[in-house]
Amino acid sequence: MLSHGKQGSVDEQDQGAVARTLRRDGGGRAPPGSEWKHWHPGRTTQRFAAGREVGLTETVDKPSSAGQNLAMPELPEVEALRSFLDQRLLGQTIARTELVAFSALKTYQLPLSALHGLEVDQVTRRGKFIGLGAGGLWLAFHLARAGWLTWKDTVPAAPARPGRGPLTLRVVLDDNSGFDLTEAGTQRKLALYVVNDLAEVPGIASLGPDPMADSFDAAAFATILQTAGRSQLKGVLRDQRVIAGIGNAYSDEILHVAKLSPFKPANGLNDDEFERLFTALKDELTDAVARSVGLAAKQLKGEKKVGLRVHARTGEPCDVCGTTIAEVSFADSSLQYCPGCQTGGKPLADRRLSRLLK
Repeated sequence: MLSHGKQGSVDEQDQGAVARTLRRDGGGRAPPGSEWKHWHPGRTTQRFAAGREVGLTETVDKPSSAGQNLAMPELPEVEALRSFLDQRLLGQTIARTELVAFSALKTYQLPLSALHGLEVDQVTRRGKFIGLGAGGLWLAFHLARAGWLTWKDTVPAAPARPGRGPLTLRVVLDDNSGFDLTEAGTQRKLALYVVNDLAEVPGIASLGPDPMADSFDAAAFATILQTAGRSQLKGVLRDQRVIAGIGNAYSDEILHVAKLSPFKPANGLNDDEFERLFTALKDELTDAVARSVGLAAKQLKGEKKVGLRVHARTGEPCDVCGTTIAEVSFADSSLQYCPGCQTGGKPLADRRLSRLLK
């Protein structure tokens, strides 16, 4: 069982260190898989569209002062995309690929053309990565902060060409259907890999356990929290090397349901807090997957947005207690929480070098 810290203790950490913890998604830099931006309801959007699309077009939000943009796909949305592709790709042959953003391809031993003529026999998810297996090879991709997948019943006849648009990669099947991987904004983080084995993808090889797996039980979670020591819960939930698939949005939601401060130390939970956190983690992800799987790709982001209680809802009343939802901002990110539900009514300091209230 989890070794608990003292109840009611105050964890005073430099907020700059917290910001680094929250932004870290593996290694010493933010790899494909870091996500720290999201949309807010009612913002002006710009849509990119080309032809008839079954999938979702990119939606780009006007950034706030906290540097918030588009919500990154997390485990529930990526699992839904995996299911969406599984229904459409299995048994289909990859006719050709058209790479537009050459910097997105991170592997060079095998060219994209190695996939041409191969039949898709597997579609799988690893954390926030999707892997397409074909003839013993894999095309893996990570949508990063602002990427998305757009399905096309009929791919345009004209070859895709490099330009200023959001298109990164087009995959065309032998029946002339296919999909585009697109990325909005100026930061190019969407990543593609052609490999013999998914373990060859660095971001996949370093992933922690999947929280939806049967093996991810209370004992496994207790070990994770104890190993994390005094690291803040928000950062632990988001670290892909610790737990695979949870990002900024669902970590906010999980902590809100569990009624825990995002900056409470991981090894400082009593029995009741631990049980609330584990139950919230499992329930929130399970419910989000259930809501998402089976939807068309174009519906997924809207479903995610509607289902959020605190994330991206700064200034709105909490549905549980009515307290105004608050925010802690960093240089290029922010988190949302309810002071009434999570911090005993006390606001968390919103200055980079201030001491955090518990």
